[in-house]
Amino acid sequence: MPDGIAEILQQLILTTRILANEKVLDAFGHVSVRHPRDPQRYFIPRHRAPELAEIADIVELNLDSEPVRPTQFRLYSERVIHGEIYKARPDVNAVVHHHAHAVLPFAISGRELVPVFHLGAVIGKVPFWDQRDEFGDTNMLVVKPEEGASLARALGPHWMVLMRRHGATVAGTDLRQLAFRTVFGCHNAALQSAAIAHDTGRVDQLSAGEQELTEAGQLSPRPIERAWDYWVRQVEKAGLMPAKAKRRAATAAKISRTTAPKRKPKKRR
Repeated sequence: MPDGIAEILQQLILTTRILANEKVLDAFGHVSVRHPRDPQRYFIPRHRAPELAEIADIVELNLDSEPVRPTQFRLYSERVIHGEIYKARPDVNAVVHHHAHAVLPFAISGRELVPVFHLGAVIGKVPFWDQRDEFGDTNMLVVKPEEGASLARALGPHWMVLMRRHGATVAGTDLRQLAFRTVFGCHNAALQSAAIAHDTGRVDQLSAGEQELTEAGQLSPRPIERAWDYWVRQVEKAGLMPAKAKRRAATAAKISRTTAPKRKPKKRR
């Protein structure tokens, strides 16, 4: 993960634009990234459609998903999804929650989502979480810390969890890996649905050995960089690249100053 605040903020917005352009995010959904210098904090844009998010929209939250500094921005009501996963999983540095139509048939039917092609190996084992089991009838939003903690427990050591009748949450060690797993997880879901329809429900999935060996290869730097470069090019062609303006650097510098530990003034002799 890059450790510069400005680079992290740019990559967070770019990842959000990539997932919007790849039809994973629409008017809803959100992406976050753990603070590279303080693991007890994370960055996430304010409440708005993901494709419209700018660096100036990013807020910094603690792991209780409360703002580190007062803000007038409206925040995502489901931000506890991110904070509780970061609490439970020190190895997770990036999270996305989405409602991509490719995965919703699995969230609705309860049919297991399994790796069915080589790039889909990165989803691994995909558990389910049903909010109804612990909390009864709700408005389907994950807004309470205990709900976010329950979802994090369902995710466990895995990297993707299906939320019954709702959508999915995906984790990564960094933003690029997160984008890779999320996009190809959706492609895998679409292909699995097509295979089910094509052959009356039969699916030939990767074996445990194939999944393990293929996942290790796909999550190495070269495939991730290759896919990332392609997605960035698609964002450029769509006219969705985040603006590179001086105010972006100024915003990043301001956040960096406010998050850096205060130095004691030197005593004059």
